[in-house]
Amino acid sequence: MPYPLHVAFIWHQHQPLYKSRGDANYYAASEGQYRLPWVRLHGTKDYLDLILLLERYPKLHQTVNLVPSLIMQIEDYVAGTALDPYLIATVTPVENLDRASKEFVIEHFFDANQHTLINPHPRYSELYGQRQERGRGWCLENWQEQDYSDLLAWHNLAWIDPLFWDDPEIEAWLKQGKGFTLSDRQRIIAKHREILSRIIPQHRKMQESGQLEVTTTPYTHPILPLLADTNAGRVAVPNMTLPESRFQFAEDIPRHLNKAWQMYEERFGCAPRGLWPSEQSVSPEILPYVAKQGFQWLCSDEAVLGWSLKHFFHRDETGNVYEPEKLYRPYRLETPAGDLAIVFRDHRLSDLIGFTYSAMEPKQAVTNLVGHLEAIARSLKDKADQPWLVTIALDGENCWEFYPQDGKPFLELLYQTLSNDPDIKLVTVSEFIEQYPPTETIPAQQLHSGSWVDGSFTTWIGDPAKNKAWDLLTAARQTLANHPEATEENNPEAWEALYAAEGSDWFWWFGEGHSSNQDAMFDQLFREHLAALYRSLNEPVPENVRQPVEVHEARGDHTPQGFIHPMIDGRGNEQDWDKAGRIEVGGARGTMHQSSPIQRLWYGVDHLNLYLRLDFQTGVQPGKEIPPELNLLWFYENRPMHNSPIPLVDLPEQAPLNYAFHHHLGVNLLTQTVWLQEAGEYSRWQSRASRAQVGIDSCVEIAIPWADLQVEPDYGLRLVIVFSEGGRYRQYLPENGMLAISVP
Repeated sequence: MPYPLHVAFIWHQHQPLYKSRGDANYYAASEGQYRLPWVRLHGTKDYLDLILLLERYPKLHQTVNLVPSLIMQIEDYVAGTALDPYLIATVTPVENLDRASKEFVIEHFFDANQHTLINPHPRYSELYGQRQERGRGWCLENWQEQDYSDLLAWHNLAWIDPLFWDDPEIEAWLKQGKGFTLSDRQRIIAKHREILSRIIPQHRKMQESGQLEVTTTPYTHPILPLLADTNAGRVAVPNMTLPESRFQFAEDIPRHLNKAWQMYEERFGCAPRGLWPSEQSVSPEILPYVAKQGFQWLCSDEAVLGWSLKHFFHRDETGNVYEPEKLYRPYRLETPAGDLAIVFRDHRLSDLIGFTYSAMEPKQAVTNLVGHLEAIARSLKDKADQPWLVTIALDGENCWEFYPQDGKPFLELLYQTLSNDPDIKLVTVSEFIEQYPPTETIPAQQLHSGSWVDGSFTTWIGDPAKNKAWDLLTAARQTLANHPEATEENNPEAWEALYAAEGSDWFWWFGEGHSSNQDAMFDQLFREHLAALYRSLNEPVPENVRQPVEVHEARGDHTPQGFIHPMIDGRGNEQDWDKAGRIEVGGARGTMHQSSPIQRLWYGVDHLNLYLRLDFQTGVQPGKEIPPELNLLWFYENRPMHNSPIPLVDLPEQAPLNYAFHHHLGVNLLTQTVWLQEAGEYSRWQSRASRAQVGIDSCVEIAIPWADLQVEPDYGLRLVIVFSEGGRYRQYLPENGMLAISVP
C-alpha cells in the first residue's frame, strides 16, 4: 500500500533579547526596560493565532519552535514587569508628552506594514498620509492632542491579530475609529497582556493533545559552530577574513543547551525532543553536545545537506527538485553520545510561504503550494514503497505582516485543503522519525558546517564590522574565563550577560548584508550586554565597548537585502522597496551621469517577478528631459541560445552595450504599453506575450514575471537598461556595467 506524502511544517518563533542591561557607558537602565517592542507586538499578532487556527483542523499536526529568549520576554510582559518605549508612550497622558516624545511617536508609531496594518484602518491611514505628504515637521507643529492619542491607540490596535477582532472590546475600538482616550489606550495594552498570557499554555495544551510538537533552541540563539570555533567560517568560505582573535569556547555549547532544556521542562512538563539550532547552523563539533543533552533530532537547510552530500539541488522550471529522494527524508547522524536524526527543509517551498505567497491571492497561493506537494508526490511515485517527508521550516512571525489579515485567509484555505487531501499527511517531525526511523546515514564528520544562508556563516562573520564585534565578544569572554571564581551560581549576572551577547542577532545586523532602521539600537544592545559582563566582574568597561561597532549612516549603493513585493503604481512606496538593491545615478556616479535625469535605480526579486524602479530627478518628464522608450535587455552568460545585438547609433560600440541579448522588454513611458521580444535565428527578434506590469507616476516601477523569461530557478542573468527614442538608443544604466540578478 503506497504511503501518503508526509509533510512537516516547522514554525520558528524567535526574538532577540531586547531587555536592556544598562548603558554601555555605565549608566544602569531601569528595571524591566526593553529597548524595542517586538516581543509584545509579535506576541499579540503572530504566536497565538497561528496555533489557534491549526486547532480547528485536528487532523493536521505541526511543529512550533519557541526560542527560550522569546519565552522569557513574553513572561516579563505577562507579569507586567516589561516596559518598552512604545508602551511607555502609549500609556502617557498626551498632555504630558514633551517635544522629544512627540518626535518619537511621529517617527516610530507607523512602524508597521502600510498595506496590511495601516491602510485598512481609515484613521491610522489618515495620520500616516499626513506624515508622508506634509512631513514630520508639519505634524509636530500642527497635530493636536487627539491626533497623538489616536495614533498611540491605532499603532497598538493594528498589531492585534484579526482572529481576535470578534472580542467585544476590540470590536468596539475598531468601530470607534477615533477619539481614543488614555483609558482606551490602557485597556488596549491590557488586551495585549491578555493575549500574551495565553501563548505558552495554548502550546502546552496542543502538545499534550498530540496535535503540536514544541521544540527549542539554544538559550539565547547563538551560532553554536562559531562558539566552538570561529574558524568554522572557513569551511564554506576558505578565504574568509576572520576576526583578529579566535573565539573557541565550546564549553558554552552545553550551557546554552542545558538552560534551554531546563526552561522547556519547567513550562511544558516534559523533555523536548527536537532542536532548532540557531539559524539552522550545524557542524560536526556540536553534535556530541546535542546528543548528550538528550535531543533526538534537529533540523537544517537543504544547502547544508547539499554540501554534506556534495550534491547541488537543481530544480526544474517550475521549481521542483530533481532527485527528490535525497532531500525528502530524515538522515541519521552517529555521535559518541548516541545517534541523532536530522531533517533538511525544502528551502524554496519555505521561502514561498515566507516571502512570496503574501503577494498572491490566497486561493492562487494555496493552489501553488499544494501543487508543488502533489508534484513532489508524483516524482516519488516510483519509490512509493517507503515513506517520504517534506520539511517546510521558516520564520513563523515576520512573514504574516505582509499577508492580508495576517495570513488568516491563506492559512484557513491551506488547512482546509490539506485536511481534505488523503494523499498528503501533516505530521510532527517526532511522529515521523519514531514511526519511520532514518535509514540513510551521514557520517558525523561529513556533515557540513553551515547555516540556512547559502550553507555558510557569512551572515554572521567575515565582514569587518562583524569581525570587530566578534573581537569584542572574545575579549569579554576571555575576561570571564580569567575569573574562575565567577560561577553561574554566585555570579549569574555575568553569565547571563555573556549568553545575551553570544546571540546571533547582533551579528546579523552588523556590516553588509542586512540593515534596518534599528541598526544603531542593535549595536547598542550588544555593547550593553558586554558592558554588563564587565561590570558584574568589577572590571572596567573597555573604551571600545563604549563606542559603536560601526557608523550607522544612510546606505548608499547596495545589493538586495531580501525579497521584495512592491505594489506597481509608480509611487515608490518606501516600505515596498526597503530591501531592494539600490544604485545612485544622478550626480553621484561619475561624469556620464552627473546630469542624468534618473536619480536612483532600485532592483529586487521574489519567486514570481523581477522588479525595477527608476526615480526621476525633480521635474523630469518622459518625452522631454528623458527619452520616451525604456528598453530592458537580458544577457545570459555561458548559455547557448539565439541572441541578437542592438543597433548602436547614438551610443558607443563597447561593453556591455555591444553584447548580443536574448530578451528585450520595451516600455513606452508615455502610453505605458509594453512589448517583449526574444532573439531567434539569424539575430531576428520575435514577439512574445508578456504579463509585465508598469506603473508611472513620481517614478517608474516595473514587474517582469519570471515566466516571461522562461528561466530556471538558481540561474544567474545580467540586465542593462537603455533609453531610446524612435529606435535610437540614447542613455543606459548602470554605468559601464550590468545588473547581476539571480533567479530565486
